[in-house]
Amino acid sequence: MVTPYDRIKAAATEPPSSRRLYVYSGGFLRERRVRRILTLAGWQLRLGLPRSDDSVAVWGQSPTAHRGEAIAARRGAGLVRVEDAFLRSVRLGRDGEPPLGLLLDRSGVHFDPATPCDLEQMLATSPLDDYALLSRARDAADRMRHAHISKYNAFDPGAEVPRAPYVLVIDQTRDDASVTASGATPQTFREMLVMAQEEHPGLRVVIKSHPETRAGHRPGYYGPEHAVGKVSLLTDPVSPWALMEGAVGVYTVSSGMGFEAIYAGHKPRVFGKPFYAGWGLTTDENPVPRRERRLTRAQLFAAAMLEYPTWYDPYRDRLCEIEDVLGTLEARARAAREDAPGYVGAGMRLWKRKPLTRFFGAGRGMVFAEGDKAVGRAAKDGRHLAVWAGKADTLTAPALRIEDGFIRSRGLGAELTPPLSLVRDDLGIYYDPAAPSRLEALIAEAEHLPPGARGRAAALMARLTATGISKYNLDRPALPDLPEGHRILVPGQVEDDASIRLGTREVTHNRGLLRGVRAANPDAVVIYKPHPDVEAGLRDGALPDAEAAELADVVATDTDAIALIEAVDEVWTMTSTLGFEALIRGKTVSCLGAPFYAGWGLTRDLGWVPERRTARPSLEGLVHATLIDYPRYHDPVTNTPCPVEVILDRIEAGDTGPGSPSLRLVSKLQGLLAPHTTIWR
Repeated sequence: MVTPYDRIKAAATEPPSSRRLYVYSGGFLRERRVRRILTLAGWQLRLGLPRSDDSVAVWGQSPTAHRGEAIAARRGAGLVRVEDAFLRSVRLGRDGEPPLGLLLDRSGVHFDPATPCDLEQMLATSPLDDYALLSRARDAADRMRHAHISKYNAFDPGAEVPRAPYVLVIDQTRDDASVTASGATPQTFREMLVMAQEEHPGLRVVIKSHPETRAGHRPGYYGPEHAVGKVSLLTDPVSPWALMEGAVGVYTVSSGMGFEAIYAGHKPRVFGKPFYAGWGLTTDENPVPRRERRLTRAQLFAAAMLEYPTWYDPYRDRLCEIEDVLGTLEARARAAREDAPGYVGAGMRLWKRKPLTRFFGAGRGMVFAEGDKAVGRAAKDGRHLAVWAGKADTLTAPALRIEDGFIRSRGLGAELTPPLSLVRDDLGIYYDPAAPSRLEALIAEAEHLPPGARGRAAALMARLTATGISKYNLDRPALPDLPEGHRILVPGQVEDDASIRLGTREVTHNRGLLRGVRAANPDAVVIYKPHPDVEAGLRDGALPDAEAAELADVVATDTDAIALIEAVDEVWTMTSTLGFEALIRGKTVSCLGAPFYAGWGLTRDLGWVPERRTARPSLEGLVHATLIDYPRYHDPVTNTPCPVEVILDRIEAGDTGPGSPSLRLVSKLQGLLAPHTTIWR
């Protein structure tokens, strides 16, 4: 079976004229993203009249499609029907957001059963038996459900849904092409509602309205007049996945949500003839006789979501696979959902405010105030109250805590380098073990990590190890020659840092840490690595040279910390994130404090750790929670939220945004005032 991707790959060997694509609708010319995807797919958009070996593009069965259809028929040209892919965007297309993929079909259109389209032919004849393909399909479907990703994603996964159990009836927009192509009418929708009630006597029936109906773009088939007795109309922007979880039955004509219902564990009753009906995974009121094959859920998903669409990566401006699209939607939907109410930021130093407004600007944006003014304004405007984590005690009300992420930048935060990642914690903050944090909750949940998430985390670990990417990614000289023997790396820390003040008890200074390591390992080669902020003279924690030389065999100043980790056998630390970096790289880690990664069975814990940390996640689970689920990442090139993999691309390419000369000057003044930190902190 030749798939659309096979045709794209073969395009390079075809004559140039065979890739000419003539258009007669202004939408193809206005929509830059659509043009770009078609170009990347090998098509050359043209105006004029095609020859017989050219093709004509039309948008599905839109009102303007007849123009292209007529010209293609008269000129003997091929016809390509273009539609949005089944995962489209965060907001509606009618609200102006471009698509993340297209369906390019040269046989028909997926929602019209009159003619078998490319997708139907694939479902009917392709073996769909490749183990790797089906594994990817299962993982992607699991990932969609876990992240609450749908075709449109401007909803809150935590929004309240009706109390279970109930029957779910899915509305659609009136006279939508997928409805009329199935031969459905308003009477079909009335009959569907009656059947839902008859087949589930006594149960509530919830009608889910279409997002475009709620937005006022197009009417649906159901209205308030249908909400009678045990029937209710749900117009709130809730997660389809959360809604289907409480349903005992799902009824649809041809909605894409019916396709998703299959992966939520349902066998939906279908009254139209959508592409997903007829393969043994639905109960069909109007079956398509030629669809006789029986497919598994993984096979249906593999064809419809992996093989059929042409997916687009907006960060790298290239065609991509569904995994990249899911990463894009996860990042952008999360930002839109979390940021919708806007923020009042408190305790934010002036230089941080511009990056913060970029990071948290997907909704009403971030404004700034201090103390009671911040609390009052947040309450008055219905905004989130957010505070830089170290300044939380300056507020009299609970607030979201903001802090740097673990793959932060190319350059030190103390040098005022803008961050590439930030964390937003609604429970506590990761470096304070006295109370639970959102990261701690995510690590505990990662004890049961799905296979696809485990694979993504493993790939991330492998890439970090291969590239040497870390928190700050400083350019450092090559390693000095290190003595032979059992090598232990001891990372120095900023001694007045919050992670030391809150995360340590018995050992609280670099001096005590080094003494403890030497006492426990008298014959080891102890390598002490001062913290880069301390080396730069920007923070407290320096040890006198003589004392450091007495306790350590090597004092590795101005040295690449990741190269040191690779060169040693183990790492001893109080709470340094280098301990986490060492775990990623397979090293034994001993903790004298209680960093976020201690207490889960992955470290040797020599100090106090919270008793509540009883989960035993894998290393992949810890990495997924810490580097994928917890932080938010912001792409400096496109100025949009992005997944972690894009940030790694930017760091590798050195494309992390220009520095600010004024901020560099301020950071130097900070260094001069480091002994008097209360002046500038």
